[in-house]
Amino acid sequence: MEILLDVKNLRVDLPTPGGMLHAVRGIDFQVQRGEMLCLVGESGCGKSMTSLALMGLLPRKAVRTADHIRFDGVDLQGLPEREMSVLRGSRMAMIFQEPMTALNPSYTLGDQLCEALRAHRKVSMAQARERALYLLERAGVPQAADRLRQYPHQLSGGLRQRVVIAMALMCEPDLIIADEPTTALDVTIQAQILRLIRELQKEFGTAVVFITHDLGVVARIADRVAVMYAGEVVETAPVAELFAHPAHPYTRGLLNCIPVRGKTLPGSRLQAIPGVVPSLVGKVEGCAFANRCNQVQAGCAATPPYVALDAGHAVRCVAASPLLAEAA
Repeated sequence: MEILLDVKNLRVDLPTPGGMLHAVRGIDFQVQRGEMLCLVGESGCGKSMTSLALMGLLPRKAVRTADHIRFDGVDLQGLPEREMSVLRGSRMAMIFQEPMTALNPSYTLGDQLCEALRAHRKVSMAQARERALYLLERAGVPQAADRLRQYPHQLSGGLRQRVVIAMALMCEPDLIIADEPTTALDVTIQAQILRLIRELQKEFGTAVVFITHDLGVVARIADRVAVMYAGEVVETAPVAELFAHPAHPYTRGLLNCIPVRGKTLPGSRLQAIPGVVPSLVGKVEGCAFANRCNQVQAGCAATPPYVALDAGHAVRCVAASPLLAEAA
C-alpha cells in the first residue's frame, strides 16, 4: 500500500527551569493510506507531543527537528506556516481529547462546522450546511438540524465529541490524528465513539493515527501498533502480532497488567511494572526501560538499535531475540 505519512527521527525538546526536556526522542513510523495506526503508551511518554508536532501546533518554545516528516510526498519539516495552514484542517485534521476546549463556546455548532469547510473549499453557506448536516447525522447526532443552531455547552460530552469528529471530516482529509478522543467519556459512550471512528475511517478511506494508553482500545480498532516509552517508539507490529508475540519487555509488561477473563481470579493482585519512568530532562543514555526491566544486560547501557524481527514487526531491545542478544 501507498505510504501517506513517513516520519524519520522526529524530536521535540522543551526548555524547562531544570534543563532541556526531551519529550520525543528520535521516533520513526509510517502510516499507509486508509490505515489505523495506534500510538500507545503511558502518560508522559510523548504521544500527544508527537501529534502536536505532526500538526505544527507545538508550544511556542518547543523545538521540533526531524530528518523528514513527509505527508503525501511533502516534507512538513520547515514548511512555511502559510502552506501548513492550507494542509491543516483540509488534508490533515485532528480530534482533540477534550471536545469542550476544541469547540468555541461563543459560536453555534453550525457556524463552526461550516467555517471548517469554507476556509478550505469554495462552497456556498448552503452547501456547507448541507455537508455539516450530513456528517452530524452520519456521526450519530440526533436532531442534527436543530443541533446546528445550538452552542457547545448545550450538548453532552459524548455529543460534543461526535461534533468534533464530524468537523474533522468536513474537508474529507487524507489523515486524521485522534489524541485520546474517548478518555473523558464513560465506558458506554466510549464504545460507541470507537465504533463510529472505525466505521467512518473505513467509509471515507481516511488514515488515522489514534493515540491512546488503553490496550483494550488498541485491540478493538488498530491495524498496526507503535508502542512508545520515554519519548521513543520501542516496538511496532500489526495488532494481532503484537498481542500474540510481544517482543519488548515493556510491551509484555503492559499486557500482563490487563486482567484476563477466566484466568485472573477475583480479588487477586494484578501485575504491575516495577519502578518509575526516568526523567527526560538532560541527557538520557542507554535503554530508558533498563531500570524497570527483568532482562537487563550489559548491552542495555548503550542505546539499543531499532531492529526488524520479521515483516512488519520491529523492536528496540537487545534481549528481544537470541540474534539481537548475541549481537549485543
